[in-house]
Amino acid sequence: MVASLAPVGALLLSVALLLTGNGLQGTLLPVRANLESFGALSIGVLGSAYYIGFVGGCLLTPHFIRRVGHIRLFAAMVSAASVVPLVHAILVQPAPWWLLRGLTGFCMAGLYLIIESWLNERATRENRGLIFTTYTTVNFTVITLGQMLMLADDPLRFHLFSLASILVSLAAVPVAMTRAPAPAPISSTRLSLRSLYAVSPVGVAGVLAVGLANGAFWAMGPAFAAQTGLGVSQVAWFMSATVIGGALSQWPFGRLSDRMDRRHTILIACACAAGAGMLIVFGYAVWPKMLPVAAFLFGVFSFPLYALSAAHTNDMAKDVDFVAIAGGLLLINGAGSVIGPLIAGLTMEWMGPLGLFAFTAAIHVAMALFALHRMRQRAAPAQEDKTEFVTMPSSAPVRADLDPRAEEAGEAAAGQPDNGAPENDQPDNGRPDSDRAG
Repeated sequence: MVASLAPVGALLLSVALLLTGNGLQGTLLPVRANLESFGALSIGVLGSAYYIGFVGGCLLTPHFIRRVGHIRLFAAMVSAASVVPLVHAILVQPAPWWLLRGLTGFCMAGLYLIIESWLNERATRENRGLIFTTYTTVNFTVITLGQMLMLADDPLRFHLFSLASILVSLAAVPVAMTRAPAPAPISSTRLSLRSLYAVSPVGVAGVLAVGLANGAFWAMGPAFAAQTGLGVSQVAWFMSATVIGGALSQWPFGRLSDRMDRRHTILIACACAAGAGMLIVFGYAVWPKMLPVAAFLFGVFSFPLYALSAAHTNDMAKDVDFVAIAGGLLLINGAGSVIGPLIAGLTMEWMGPLGLFAFTAAIHVAMALFALHRMRQRAAPAQEDKTEFVTMPSSAPVRADLDPRAEEAGEAAAGQPDNGAPENDQPDNGRPDSDRAG
């Protein structure tokens, strides 16, 4: 195990530093914005701006890499991303923060994609699964650590902003010192969104629902916790409890979905996530101390939904390119993550802080009903046609070719004739609606 991970140890360390710094910012900014009386809608725009930049970074990073190379682009994006937290502390106004948050999303998406390209180049058939699993574990672990760094100081002071900047800056050191050769340029594979929906309506709707609900949670969760009267340390624990719940539930839900129609698993997860949201909405007034427990349950049931939806889409994909599907799902999820915080912000303006989980519960109920409807329209794939479930972090883009299923899909496609897209629709490669950028 150590021998397999040693060649990518520096890259994993860079990921850990990036995600720790970004995790700290993700909680610090909404909390500080709430203390500055930005308002729920303004905080929602802050979250949406991050995901707008994030999607833009996914789309444009391959083009920048072709122009300047991985190492130069990595250095440029680290420099920009490390400056942003410092400017946040200087310009404490909504409009500049929206622009700065968009820049952070752009840079972080590019940095993750560069590192994941490097990990993919260093991975072999023998160690790809180990590297992917370790990468996912690092994601969940350091995001939790980033939340807990909120305990280090008062969010009204400069120190936490400078700490976020230091962590992002340090991420450049392992990459700069690695002896691993730079990877090949990232390729772009295209698939129309209409064709992707024809492949798997439930999979597409699932990743959209994840973007709407989880994007709203990441953007508004810290503000919700602060507005319900929790102190800074309690906000950190509230957010960490959600991440821990999501990390612990990935494997059980994955194994369950491997043994039954994945849409049943998606239906169960959505129904329970909606229940966790309604528990917060109706239980908070009765027992406010239940918030961390309810947040843990929300993470348990909502965080595995992306991986479940992606696995179901790949079950139905047959001959469609694995990488193109993953790219389409990533962009749909990003679109949901842009819209979700805005709607959640409006809901919180109308209902108060509990409106956040009323919104996520509504999304999960709608997704559960849609999954139930689709189960009546189409039979589940045969057990032997199902792909293996793989846990996936929801906090960063994952290059599809790093996923250990990619090699299996590629080998299967190589041995089959090109019969077009599954069911009754074919990819319209002449009119692409989405670009796979990592």
